[in-house]
Amino acid sequence: MAEGILSAILANGIVANPRDVLVGEKVADRRGYLSGKYGVGVVDDVREVAGCCDFIFLAVRPQDVDAVAAEVAPLLSERVTLVSIVAGKRLDALKAAFGSAPRIVRVMPNLALRVGEGMCAVCGDGAAEVVRILSSAGRAVELDEAAFDAVTALSGSGPAYFAYMAKAMAAAGVRLGLAPDVALLLSEQTMLGTARFLRETGAELDGFIAGVCTKGGTTAAGMEKLAPSDFMDVVAETLAAAARRSRELA
Repeated sequence: MAEGILSAILANGIVANPRDVLVGEKVADRRGYLSGKYGVGVVDDVREVAGCCDFIFLAVRPQDVDAVAAEVAPLLSERVTLVSIVAGKRLDALKAAFGSAPRIVRVMPNLALRVGEGMCAVCGDGAAEVVRILSSAGRAVELDEAAFDAVTALSGSGPAYFAYMAKAMAAAGVRLGLAPDVALLLSEQTMLGTARFLRETGAELDGFIAGVCTKGGTTAAGMEKLAPSDFMDVVAETLAAAARRSRELA
């Protein structure tokens, strides 16, 4: 996630000079990789980042937040905006860990950040500026934190669910006689193309479905099997389970 954000802000001119970015990374191989690929400054001590940067992205595992906070909180002043992409950590917990000095923004991103098509929800002080920055890596919206469990279930976990659907479509294609690689290509490109068409045309979903379902045609024959099934209920239950787990982790 952090590399996706880094790539986007450099590629889209959010930060003009890579040397104005400082990355804290404890793993030596990753330090060399990030420095070589992006030309940014890289250090092994997060205190160096906290001591000189005004805008900081916190991208660590949830279980590491307290340890990082213990190191950097004394170095954070009112000039700092701390942007957390840590899963499940709410604003109140972040403020308790990092203190009242920095502005704290919480972000729920998804994996598509890494290819410039991410979906991010943002809340907290300074959210509008973070929305502007993260929009360079896809789409970003400012929402109340109360919506974040639902966001986590839909867009945060959603890439896995869409990939599962693509897998099912590809497997069905193989059963119909297609080669596995061809079936996967058809499945992935159809998903990508449909999403892009819907976004760029603003087509209403029910109208789009009806338009593809020519009366008596192949799509209509398939929808006659899909529509009466419990597919909608399964999707709803899947997202509900993810949202419930998000609340538990918080």
